Amino acid sequence: MLLKTTSLGLLTTTAISKTLNKCFFTKAASPATLRLARRFHCSLPRKRTKKMVTLIVATTTDPASINPANALLAMPGWDPTPSCLQDMKGFGNGAGGVRVLLHNKGIVEEDDLDRRWEEATGERVDELIFLSKHTAVSNRPALTVHPIGVPHLRPGDAAPQGGRPGWAAPPSPRIGPWLRHLKELAQAHNLVPEFEITLEGTHHGPITNTPTMFLEIGSTDEYWKRQDAAQVIALLVWEGLGLGGGAAVGNWNGEKDKNRVLLGIGGGHYAPRHMDIVLKDGVWVGHLLSGYSLPMEDPSQSKAETNTKEIGGTWREAIKAGFEATQSAFPGGEILAHLDHKSFKSWQKNAITGFLGEQNIKIGKPNDFY
Repeated sequence: MLLKTTSLGLLTTTAISKTLNKCFFTKAASPATLRLARRFHCSLPRKRTKKMVTLIVATTTDPASINPANALLAMPGWDPTPSCLQDMKGFGNGAGGVRVLLHNKGIVEEDDLDRRWEEATGERVDELIFLSKHTAVSNRPALTVHPIGVPHLRPGDAAPQGGRPGWAAPPSPRIGPWLRHLKELAQAHNLVPEFEITLEGTHHGPITNTPTMFLEIGSTDEYWKRQDAAQVIALLVWEGLGLGGGAAVGNWNGEKDKNRVLLGIGGGHYAPRHMDIVLKDGVWVGHLLSGYSLPMEDPSQSKAETNTKEIGGTWREAIKAGFEATQSAFPGGEILAHLDHKSFKSWQKNAITGFLGEQNIKIGKPNDFY
């Protein structure tokens, strides 16, 4: 197919658009047309194919983010593509419908990437995976997985690590299966016991409305730069998404028999009692609301008979937001709350169980999840 020029000898945007709309998605397109299509891919009208893609997001400012991304891009099948978003580099793996985006901002600063990508490309984002560093007071080396959100913050509160007060992103259904696979890979590459493999509670941004998870390397500069840790994270993504030809890990199917999903309530940031359950094969995990994300104000000096309605704080809002976001990420699943009983005082436990009953949220015991 030949491309006609205007009287000035230049192609108009309209002419380009009409030509590409006719042949960009056909095998009949000429090499010249395909080159032109790639050049103008992000700016011209396109057929809304609504292809489902996974976005993997890394920042060049963080070695624990860019190193795993570079290790992943060193694996077969990647080609540079227009990122379609300003100030970002893009790479695609066509066979898997996976896109890698590299930017130079803080990792929690890129709000609404899922929406912006769809508007720019017509591709629908079905999951987001962020690569990042992890920090901890203990400075212990760690590889972590976690969902995101700040559901405990009140409207108007500052969100120092991104997000929007009261919001929780749908958690990626892969969190549980990938945590278990991450532990296997880390053991195979001799990172255990030096590195702890752990979940983290729900925290920080950026804002998304798509199933999301963070994969992190911690906890100091020495470990953020560790190439063996970066390689393990890259392998987790490569194998977890089935890019090497094997079966993907953690694809959710609500019609399966094991469709119960853990909503963690209480405990510390690393959720050890929830972890004990999630490490079992076949367990799915949603949001993990640590004790600090369940602010409770007791006006009755911690009396066991305290009326639930008298207990202030945003704990109700946090539980409701975490439950609803988890429910949206696991269609067809049964969401069961798992309480870290030892982390609550009696009046807190009574209030939370009462509220869960009011919301028709079932409470699960460990054996209920596997």
